[in-house]
Amino acid sequence: MAETTHGALAPTYHPLPITIARAHGTHVWDTDGNEFLDFLSGYSALNFGHLHQGLVAAAMTQLRQVTLTSRAFDHDRLEEFAQRLVEVVGPLTTGGEDSLVVPMNTGAEAVETAIKAVRKWGYDVRGVPADQATIIVAGGNFHGRTTTLVGLSDDPVSHDGFGPFAPGFVRVPFGDLAAVADAVDDTTVAVLMEPVQGEAGVVVPPDDFWPGLRALTAEKNIALVADEVQSGLGRTGTTLACELWDVQPDLVCLGKALGGGIVAVSAVVGKPEILNVLTPGTHGSTFGGNPLACAVGVAALDLLSTGQYQARAAASGKVLQERLDALVDQGLLTGSRCVGLWAGIDVDPSLGTGRELCEALLERGVLAKDTHASTIRLSPPLSIVQPELEMALDILEESLVALRDGGGPEGGPGEGSEDGGSDGEARAEVEEPKEAEVDEPAVEEPTASNTVTTDAPASEAPSSDTEAPEPAQEADPGTPSADTSDIPDAKVTPPRKRRRSKLSPAAG
Repeated sequence: MAETTHGALAPTYHPLPITIARAHGTHVWDTDGNEFLDFLSGYSALNFGHLHQGLVAAAMTQLRQVTLTSRAFDHDRLEEFAQRLVEVVGPLTTGGEDSLVVPMNTGAEAVETAIKAVRKWGYDVRGVPADQATIIVAGGNFHGRTTTLVGLSDDPVSHDGFGPFAPGFVRVPFGDLAAVADAVDDTTVAVLMEPVQGEAGVVVPPDDFWPGLRALTAEKNIALVADEVQSGLGRTGTTLACELWDVQPDLVCLGKALGGGIVAVSAVVGKPEILNVLTPGTHGSTFGGNPLACAVGVAALDLLSTGQYQARAAASGKVLQERLDALVDQGLLTGSRCVGLWAGIDVDPSLGTGRELCEALLERGVLAKDTHASTIRLSPPLSIVQPELEMALDILEESLVALRDGGGPEGGPGEGSEDGGSDGEARAEVEEPKEAEVDEPAVEEPTASNTVTTDAPASEAPSSDTEAPEPAQEADPGTPSADTSDIPDAKVTPPRKRRRSKLSPAAG
């Protein structure tokens, strides 16, 4: 596995040494044909897995119709997308069935949109003096990488060197309700926070924090804005993370999974009293709400409307939490936090860095990414089945043991050989994938221990040594876009590798 190079790219990322060439479901393959389980899911942009056939079909159909009009003209998918968002997400906000939608592209744009909306609402409706509106944010936040949003951050890597920053923000400790209350004054127009802080390492606040925020902001006539770009759309076992505390924000910012891992789609959804202040000319986006984005977004929302993905995330999350707790008890992790199918794990610095653990996982066929030196986030696609989840967690344990025993990323079982399975069985060298004559994998009867009961159809994922199937070319008008057939209920084989070379010394 060759070291990745930047070439003409500015060095804004330090990727792991893998170059992905294709993907399907929970699996990806690199340019050498090595197979991996994806436990990052594009930071939750791939909640439905890679190349979900219903999402791909929706995109392919729309590509043959119209892809962009700009908002100078309406198109036939725009209102459908907005209405679908209101149906699925509106009732989870104080806007209810009367919620409005502002479609954008990236998560950062959605947050910027919410900031503009609550400021203008503060001036036009609340009567805050011009240019004096303030917004309360949390320490440890990550809302995006625009100059305004990095100004909210207290992470030196994100923050330093990019000032001067926009005024009007007050930062308080995350989870400290008393600090929020102390920061409120007559200029406060909103509290803007992530329900669960993703970039900080899946940090979950105290149970009384979000209910307390809701009560405080309602009493003071302050907008409560939830940044659910990472936490929303099924990741936490609920459609929105705010549901975990039975809280309805006034505005919710969505992104990532809303585009199904196919296109960049984001939106702000919520209270019409606030979003109505964004009148013609005050806000917009050339690509925001484009037909292709709307088509994929509708298909993604259809998938969520069944509740199946949320249920799978909740059930799999219990398995994830139990296994991570065991690793903490063994002294292999110093801590873990899990909410739904989303976890932050803390590596003992005496064992190695988060980067070194990610390299050890990579060497054994699992993709994850570190954050803040010793912390790693785990966020596999919500379609993952228990055998795959258990296998990846076995590999995590194996990798931690290898670091503890001084083997480094390449130590422990598998060093110098193709052996790397947690069950001790050697992984066979894989022939080049073939296009035809693919054997159907044996299907395991669903049980309560490895699947969430559902009436939706299920089919098998491609076996480890076969080519991922070609995406559907066009949607069947008679088939609902909420296609769940890409969720497998099948026995899985470990990620297979062929003569994978050692990580280069420069990889870290």
